[in-house]
Amino acid sequence: MSRNYPPFVSVLEQKDPKLFEIVSKNFDLAMGPGELEPKVKVLIALALDAFANSPEGVESLSKTARQMGATEGEIAETLRIAYMVSGMKTLSTLSNAFK
Repeated sequence: MSRNYPPFVSVLEQKDPKLFEIVSKNFDLAMGPGELEPKVKVLIALALDAFANSPEGVESLSKTARQMGATEGEIAETLRIAYMVSGMKTLSTLSNAFK
């Protein structure tokens, strides 16, 4: 049909076409042409999937990023940011123990 959707979105096209229409429009809006370069959007999604503890998403998105020309350094930096944000969340929460 149109774009290369993740498998968990693509399956909806046959199983629930109405939901697929809604989800695919949202995907196209977020990941389609816009102010950010496509590679940057994929790297942001990679960081979010790492933060959300999605091994399959991290593997898939890192492959996609590489196919789009992302370097190993760009991927590493993206994942460092995800790690830093998740660590800061823990520090923010644990600081309540010292109030």
